[in-house]
Amino acid sequence: MLLLDDYKTIIDLNYRPWTAERLTEEEKSVICDEMLGDLLEERNEIAAFSYPYKIKRDLIWGYLNERMPNPVTPRFLEIQDRLFRAETLERGVVNISSFEYQEGIALWQGDITRLDADAIVNAANNSLLGCFIPHHKCIDNVIHSCAGVQVRLDCSKIMGAQGEPEPSGCAKITRAYNLPSKYILHTVGPMVGVRVTDEDRRVLRNCYISCLNLAREMGLHTVAFCCISTGIFGFPSDEAAAIAVGAVKNWLLETGSDMRVVFDVFLDKDLAIYRDVLKNT
Repeated sequence: MLLLDDYKTIIDLNYRPWTAERLTEEEKSVICDEMLGDLLEERNEIAAFSYPYKIKRDLIWGYLNERMPNPVTPRFLEIQDRLFRAETLERGVVNISSFEYQEGIALWQGDITRLDADAIVNAANNSLLGCFIPHHKCIDNVIHSCAGVQVRLDCSKIMGAQGEPEPSGCAKITRAYNLPSKYILHTVGPMVGVRVTDEDRRVLRNCYISCLNLAREMGLHTVAFCCISTGIFGFPSDEAAAIAVGAVKNWLLETGSDMRVVFDVFLDKDLAIYRDVLKNT
């Protein structure tokens, strides 16, 4: 398995602050025309730009989901970043320093791609390349699609050097590019079969510990976790929350770290579960 020292020279992990500009729909439509021209040329398809802006933007989303991690031109990155950063601005950046923390932990419900944490956590698959299903609503797709093609390209370089699928319970890090966060921590949770096993529990616990260890190694101070393995990977939400909170609290206690951790949930049921677990753990 590749460690940080093995791949930090392969990809660029130097964070660069960026600013965004608000774009009109017409300006965004012009950018989409150019991006679609490049993407359709790759696919050996004919460009047709008579569509409304929202349809063109959805086409770009789907094409980028399907696109293999092949190089892109500097011009493509320039216009992609301009568009994606404007969209980040439109979604609204959430300042996690405004959250209420208890013993270094906060709970928040909403879109993790809006958080300005030093790192957000992506529940990845073992290829680390993101979701290739167009418009899929999994967190892996959402994060890659908002951050930009650079994330898939970085992950491809890491996995090429590693030469094998990413083991469950470990973590890798890339820049977050067009997100408000600085970095993305990619971790592969356990895929539950008929029932949850002790090995599943151990692996899920390791996902949280590996992410925190890697964040500390990078000198980061804030991490926002999504709900790992509770979607199509089948881990029961209540037990997963108990493992997540227990792992983070134990890590903070054992390391004496001043790391601030956010548990980000999307569903109302998960918000209720985490509230109960945090109250009683």
